[in-house]
Amino acid sequence: MFLRLIADNFARRPRRKLLTTAALSLGMAVATAALSVSLDVGDRLAKEFRALGANLVVTPEADSLPLEIGGVDYRPVNAGAYLPEADLPKIKTVFWHNNIIGFAPVLDLRARALPITVREGRAVQAGQWTLDAPVVGTWTEHPVPLSDGGQFSTGIAKTNPWWRVEGRWFTEEKLECVVGAEFATKNHLNVGDAVSLAVGPVFKPPAPHRITGIVSTGGPEDEAIIVPLQTAQQLAAKPAQYRKLYVSALTKPEDDFARRDPKTMNADELERWSCSPYVSSIAYSIKQVLLGSDVRVIHRVADGEGKILTRVRTLLWLVTAAALLAASLAVGASSAASVFERRTEIGLMKALGAGSATVGFLLAAEQLLLALVGGGIGYGLGLLLARFLGTRVFGVPPEPSLLVLGVVLVLAAGVTLLGSALPLRRAANYDPAPILRGE
Repeated sequence: MFLRLIADNFARRPRRKLLTTAALSLGMAVATAALSVSLDVGDRLAKEFRALGANLVVTPEADSLPLEIGGVDYRPVNAGAYLPEADLPKIKTVFWHNNIIGFAPVLDLRARALPITVREGRAVQAGQWTLDAPVVGTWTEHPVPLSDGGQFSTGIAKTNPWWRVEGRWFTEEKLECVVGAEFATKNHLNVGDAVSLAVGPVFKPPAPHRITGIVSTGGPEDEAIIVPLQTAQQLAAKPAQYRKLYVSALTKPEDDFARRDPKTMNADELERWSCSPYVSSIAYSIKQVLLGSDVRVIHRVADGEGKILTRVRTLLWLVTAAALLAASLAVGASSAASVFERRTEIGLMKALGAGSATVGFLLAAEQLLLALVGGGIGYGLGLLLARFLGTRVFGVPPEPSLLVLGVVLVLAAGVTLLGSALPLRRAANYDPAPILRGE
């Protein structure tokens, strides 16, 4: 009988039910899209943020004193401290090794540089020896052996993706280099020319390095010569060593718990902190495997990522809240009109012995059925909207989630009951006598 009453009511008032279902569907579609994108936005933005460059820097622990002002590190460099290159594969053994998408060791020094131009296949000295040229040794596409027998390709192109190279990066096994844009302009060098490098007095020009690209970084590297790490190690007489390591890792924004000193945590707190992909916990993991190192967060990058991600998520939650509020108001208006139209029916039910609770339960069941239908339709529409937004913004649509479906159905029920609360209470409190008298 109960189900028959609900079915009869749907058959007699289809237009109003369609309007209520449409309002719920639109609200739940926006909520589904916002929730789907919000669950996916962290990983997507984290990958996009890697275009900002490395968010961790590793230096020898014996380097310096801690001196950081406004997120900028002013610690002096001690030229006598180096780290072993052989330890670098250990980075891919830490707990968050899948979050580390790139790292590049750097060894910088000062050297003599002799620019050489190549014209019609002939090498011609383009100028005099530059006595104090900055030289940076690093990796480009360097294979790092992994413990599982595989290889991980990494280098400066992954940690500093904003560097623009006219030409191409050097090949590490060859006598090749890349020069900064300002150095090239000052010495009238182009791609295809060469430069000889030496440390100390020069009696005979060493074999030149062919220039394969001109790099623009917006930093001091524009005045430098960038060579393979092995070349820099030979020039500096520091075999298999490096001076600094840049690491690019996928992280989540830090909160107050993430900023706590791990030394002050108990065992449970330390485990929870270590099992969260905070930039500080990843730094802590790297420090455990690179003995004698000091791993620091580049706060200008990490803080900027956190602020942007927080604002994007806040915007998505505000849009969701606005959609739910609009759906609730639409359901409330429709429910109030429906209750007013059914005054006679409600009065007759109460005159025949139905209590206020029975009347309220019947009307609430009708509304919940609408919520179930509207939530299901809204979830389907929301997936289409989420795919459109994900593809246009991030290039990849978010994956459907049963968790989102459950949340949307619960939200639809909550919005429906909230919007219908006043009309249902009024219907439950109707006095049947005046209604049946036509008053």
